[in-house]
Amino acid sequence: MYIGIIGLGDMGKLYALTFAAAGYQVCGTDLPHHLPQLATELKDKGIEVLADGHEVSRKSDFIIYSVEAEKIAQVVAMYAKSTKYGAIVGGQTSVKHPEIKAFENYLPADTHIITSHSLHGPGLTTKGQILVIIRHRASEVAYKKALEIYQALQSNIIEMPSYHQHDKIVADTQAVTHMGFESMGSAWANQGYYPWDSPAYAGGIDNVKILTTLRIFSYKAHIYAGLAILNPHAQTQVRQYAKTESELFALMIAEKELEFRDRIAAAKNFVFKADEPLFFDAEVMGAFSLSNKSCAPKPNSHLSILSMVCAWHKMGINPYQNLICQTPPFKLRLGIAEYLFKNDALLEETIQTALYDKSIRNDDLAFHTAVHEWASMICYGDMEGYKAHFEAAKTFFKDRLEQARALSSEMITELMD
Repeated sequence: MYIGIIGLGDMGKLYALTFAAAGYQVCGTDLPHHLPQLATELKDKGIEVLADGHEVSRKSDFIIYSVEAEKIAQVVAMYAKSTKYGAIVGGQTSVKHPEIKAFENYLPADTHIITSHSLHGPGLTTKGQILVIIRHRASEVAYKKALEIYQALQSNIIEMPSYHQHDKIVADTQAVTHMGFESMGSAWANQGYYPWDSPAYAGGIDNVKILTTLRIFSYKAHIYAGLAILNPHAQTQVRQYAKTESELFALMIAEKELEFRDRIAAAKNFVFKADEPLFFDAEVMGAFSLSNKSCAPKPNSHLSILSMVCAWHKMGINPYQNLICQTPPFKLRLGIAEYLFKNDALLEETIQTALYDKSIRNDDLAFHTAVHEWASMICYGDMEGYKAHFEAAKTFFKDRLEQARALSSEMITELMD
């Protein structure tokens, strides 16, 4: 069984190394200008670097396209005719609609299509992470063989019946989740300050917000752009999140306390059950901070969290059911939302701050503006605008991104243990 990987970027290389370490014969390829470096890097790892996708496709019994979602059709069209007879083919994109369409349009009819999605970034190993497997077009024998191969990753395998179900869940667990954190990052960058230096962002929940935001910006823009723009379910959910945030912000400005409280209470009763244990521990959340100085925490409106919970309620989404496709950022976001909404004293402080504390209104306005900037780009399908917006915030935080990624990895391990 020869495994071939077309696209030896961060995730493709992670897969290649893991399969090779498990004893499989592995080959792969990438863009021509990357090949010399890859050949040098991988020659002692048991991975054969080939000239192009044609060579990989002709040689391999199990082929994974590990390329950007926006380029999947172009790449599959280029190499599909060289696919080995009866091969198993899958992809690694985070949104499956364009991937499956490309496979159906270009792959030979004898090809078995069994695709996958690792719900983590290349900064984590595959072991213990969630791996979704989707049997789209395959014989029973081919499907069993694919499952056997994927088990070498030592991931927690979730078998999903259709790519439609996958993309609907991922719209919540990834596209809207990422947009929420990206909006926080853009808001801080647009105001020109680092949140870890502000008392308004000192403390457990805000440590999680900051580290998760910077973790996202430490990766590549195209990953998140494809997730948001190419997933047909994402636009609906992004639009609802932005609408919910606007409605809450309007109630805050007008100080309409009764209506505001009613919205929060209804969302709390829908999403959270009183008898469920909390995901996260306050001490652990408080231990991870980018700040070099100690400052007393200041009350925060947590508008980003309130908006997410109210949007779940409005859309009838139970986020706990979507944990089947959880990613670290989604689990972190649900965890801090749960912690806030199930801590009565903290939730009351948050409501009072949101309605009456004018000292944090500039931050709320900056977040409100950022949400609608991101939502507009996603809903208009502006891939280049999305990437440019992402890079602008990434550049602002560039000196702390690697530290934040390392610290957030430690935090994820502690909180999710």
